Amino acid sequence: MFEYMGDRLTNAIKNIRGMGKITEDNIQDAMREIRIALLEADVNYQVVKEFINKVKDKALNAEVGKSLKPDELFIKIVKDELVALLGGDYVPLETTQNPTILMLVGLQGSGKTTTAGKLANYLRKKQAKKPLLIAGDIYRPAAIDQLQTIGKELNVPVYTSEKKNVVEIVEDGLSFAKDNNCDYIIIDTAGRLQIDEALMQELKDIEEVINPHEKILVIDGSMGQDAINVITGFNNQINLTGCILTKLDGNTKGGVALSVRHLTNIPIKFIGNSEKMDGLSEFYPERMAERILDMGDIMSIVEKVEDIIDEDEAMAQAEKMKKGQYDLNDFLLNLKQIKKLGPLENIIKMLPQARKMGLNNISIDPKELAHVEAIISSMTYEERRHPEILKASRKLRVAKGSGRSVEEVNRLLKQFAMMKDMMKRMNNMKMPKMR
Repeated sequence: MFEYMGDRLTNAIKNIRGMGKITEDNIQDAMREIRIALLEADVNYQVVKEFINKVKDKALNAEVGKSLKPDELFIKIVKDELVALLGGDYVPLETTQNPTILMLVGLQGSGKTTTAGKLANYLRKKQAKKPLLIAGDIYRPAAIDQLQTIGKELNVPVYTSEKKNVVEIVEDGLSFAKDNNCDYIIIDTAGRLQIDEALMQELKDIEEVINPHEKILVIDGSMGQDAINVITGFNNQINLTGCILTKLDGNTKGGVALSVRHLTNIPIKFIGNSEKMDGLSEFYPERMAERILDMGDIMSIVEKVEDIIDEDEAMAQAEKMKKGQYDLNDFLLNLKQIKKLGPLENIIKMLPQARKMGLNNISIDPKELAHVEAIISSMTYEERRHPEILKASRKLRVAKGSGRSVEEVNRLLKQFAMMKDMMKRMNNMKMPKMR
């Protein structure tokens, strides 16, 4: 998502590098490149026009101080305007009410039912809630079965009913939630191939009786300009509190993300970035702007790591590294933790300058990590503590036990020795922020 647009933007900004000051002449080419990049990403024309004018005005009126070079100042202006375009501040999901009621709406095929499961997973893991899913789509074949399958996978209760009145189903679901101490209710409503009167009336009936705290529109992020019409259509009927953009893990241009808030004033609360149940991320405008401009997203990496790795354990391992006591037992533990972070490619793409270094197209075969884990697991505890005792006969045993070759065992031991040496040198250099 946004890679092509981000590359065009960063290339445009390169044109200003080395200039003594910002003038209308030396930003003219950059502004044209930015305009083309945004339009090709399916950003609304009016939004692009306003964005370009604001960046240009601020750039020409900006005072270049001693601390920032002209290109750095221009990048800051572009980033600030991107953040503003994306909504400015992060708008969290309502979670303070007990129970909190959330109604998901959207067109058919937008990923609404899957998103309901992802939200339940997020609320359970990140917010320590006990969610309930209510199957309110009684029209689409297998919609209820799909939600039940998701609920079973997540170990989240799903309320279903044979009734044909959706309002009654939701009311019964709320009673079920109360009886079972569920504190967050997610209603999966029916979608249509297009906005129609029957769909809207059903949603208004649910809203009038239930009065949900959140009314979230799930929308396909690859829809382009039509997305604004869909959002506006739903918002005019039920006053949306936010939207979730799905399918942003593919080749979608993502321009709708840059148009939604500006044109509708409806905040983006989440984006779907994989088909897995943990493939839902909170939408932070500043972080997204930094990723577009290839500045990385370190905060998201930190949050992912914090969910997986215990802080005390991490500090203990850092101390081991400092003292040169980090061994293959520690490495095996870290390897298992890294696997829980999800595909490593996605983490690497969040690093600053990832596109510039060509890391955005990197592919890491999970089998390679599995092979390394198998080799280390075939060693004894003492061998993992003291790899130097691994001589020919032991290496042969490890190779046979892991189903790998002796050459692979040797390569792993060599790479681990190099890594330990690098840790030692970094510690001796007393690098700042090493902790």
